[in-house]
Amino acid sequence: MSKRDYYDVLGVERNVSEAELKKAYRRLAMKYHPDRNQGDTDTEKEFKEVKEAYEILNDAQKRSAYDQFGHAGLGGTAGRAGAAGGAGFGDIFEDVFGDIFGGGRGGSHGGAHRGSDLRYDLEMSLEDAVAGTTVKIRIPTRVRCKSCNGSGAKMGSKPVTCETCGGHGQVRVQQGFFSIQQACPKCHGKGTVISDPCGTCHGQGRTQESKTLSVKIPPGVDSGDRIRLSGEGEAGEHGGPSGDLYVQVRVKPHTLFSRDNADLICDVHIDMVTASLGGELEIPTLSGKVRLKIPAETQSGKVFRLRGKGARTVHSTGVGDLLCHVSVETPVNLNSEQKELLAQLQRTMSDSNQEHSPKSKSWLDSVKKLFDEIRFS
Repeated sequence: MSKRDYYDVLGVERNVSEAELKKAYRRLAMKYHPDRNQGDTDTEKEFKEVKEAYEILNDAQKRSAYDQFGHAGLGGTAGRAGAAGGAGFGDIFEDVFGDIFGGGRGGSHGGAHRGSDLRYDLEMSLEDAVAGTTVKIRIPTRVRCKSCNGSGAKMGSKPVTCETCGGHGQVRVQQGFFSIQQACPKCHGKGTVISDPCGTCHGQGRTQESKTLSVKIPPGVDSGDRIRLSGEGEAGEHGGPSGDLYVQVRVKPHTLFSRDNADLICDVHIDMVTASLGGELEIPTLSGKVRLKIPAETQSGKVFRLRGKGARTVHSTGVGDLLCHVSVETPVNLNSEQKELLAQLQRTMSDSNQEHSPKSKSWLDSVKKLFDEIRFS
């Protein structure tokens, strides 16, 4: 129908949020609705255009296609909503304005409601996260009442159809120019009422309990990963389906290793003699100990990569590497004999024509050059 830019039709920017989009639509829909402008064909046209624009931009998939290709990217879907006409305003009006008047399509016919989803925060060690494990967790939740099997009615009785809404769970009320559908005030959208409630759950159909679950943690999980256990959330109301349980993983900090996706990182401290002459060190990994060869003249900041000694992720079958960051430690708490030995070493290095500290010499040369430039400038 409309060939105008949908964002212009609604008077919004292209990066508009969902909430601002709905706010703009409410304002224009109330302005142009045919019930407020009976007999005015121009406002009816405006209303259809506004409705069409909102239906496209409120749908994430259609909005993405429209943003990339304009009207051509909608494949003929544009205009179908507007072609349905403005009289009555349909479901989209109830969806947008229902939260103002307490109505909308939130009610459930028949009284059954899906249970709430639950979240459980699981803290675990790096070793267990990398290798995978099975843990038992205990969660408080609402489960289906065993006495009434979730119906909420006393054994031998059952819920009866609500006389106010006739079992639909919703009623229509007049709000000025509009006829609004909202939840039935007697049955609260359930469509049924319980005249003889269950003595155990008091008509709720659910009771509070704690249950223990065995959760399989796949190898390679990391902080932020989430495991979904379908149907292990709260029981639904009046026989409705249960929600889901989401286990949120948090890996505790490790004393030796930090993690970067599949790679593990550790700091390796070596003394200056080993750094100068070379040697071997025993390095811990998550799968056991390995020997790391330190070549002579190793400097602080050197990184040694041990292939396949890292972690894995849940998104791949490969194993990362262990990155060993070397730090050369300066000796402390020296006695007089040790200090004299170091002084002798320093004298031999100073008297030698060889450059034993190339980086230090390069830095000193740069400083000297800078002072000379300042002096003669």
